Amino acid sequence: MSDETMKAITWLDDGWHAGNPKALGPMTHGVWLGSVVFDGARAIRGLAPDLARHMARACVSARVLGLEPMLTPFEIEELAWEGIRRFGADAELYVCPMFWADSGFAIPDPASTRFALSVYEAPLPTSPGFTACLSSFRRPARDAAPTEAKASCLYPNISRIVREAGQKGFDTAAVLDPCGNLAEFAYTNLFLVKDGAAHTPAINGTFLNGITRQRVISLLRDAGVEVIERAITPGELLAAQEIFATGNYAKVQACLRYEDRSLSPGPVYELARQLYWDFAKRGA
Repeated sequence: MSDETMKAITWLDDGWHAGNPKALGPMTHGVWLGSVVFDGARAIRGLAPDLARHMARACVSARVLGLEPMLTPFEIEELAWEGIRRFGADAELYVCPMFWADSGFAIPDPASTRFALSVYEAPLPTSPGFTACLSSFRRPARDAAPTEAKASCLYPNISRIVREAGQKGFDTAAVLDPCGNLAEFAYTNLFLVKDGAAHTPAINGTFLNGITRQRVISLLRDAGVEVIERAITPGELLAAQEIFATGNYAKVQACLRYEDRSLSPGPVYELARQLYWDFAKRGA
């Protein structure tokens, strides 16, 4: 393959293809009725932290939408490593398994489930952090949307959250749940620090319990930092000593400005970031 085609490869129909192969048409159920799920893992210079957990979550998400995965999480993980190894040792990659239904009407036909796996170059963000405001939009309730899945149908709401934040001059936004408590940032899990303890919204079915979130909570607790999962009101962000986010794309990032408050990366954030990358380098 040329350098250009190596920027992205996709496993589809039992083979690897360069770039972005054409796989869905206008009558594909996943296109017009939204039966698409995906997941996102990272491969950074040969490291792929929690890769197996991301591949397993893709299968769980598929079943939530009534799809039937034809591959096991282990088989997807093996394919992911095959794709990762086709890039250079220093590559920074995004690894994206996807399931969708090819046919059906109101209900997707599980027998028509298809699968693709894309691996493509996606350098880690070089920014030291991000800015955020409070969104006027909210996360949907679990009885109003398939919030327990990483489903593509949830992302138009995320898109308008980010677009609104950008129009106000911010990178992203904190989002409330249907009860008016904090849920997360637009597409990353949210942490604030108060009196040396890390606080994060308790999982309540309106947003995903992120894999990186779970990992960071575990690492901080093992290091002796108190992590409290609870209902958090939006006003608490205005008094927080630190604010940071966890997510697959950037892993651990500090909030440098929230609304009109400037913040500096603090010691709990610095520890969380260091612990995470130490974990990743161990190849766990």
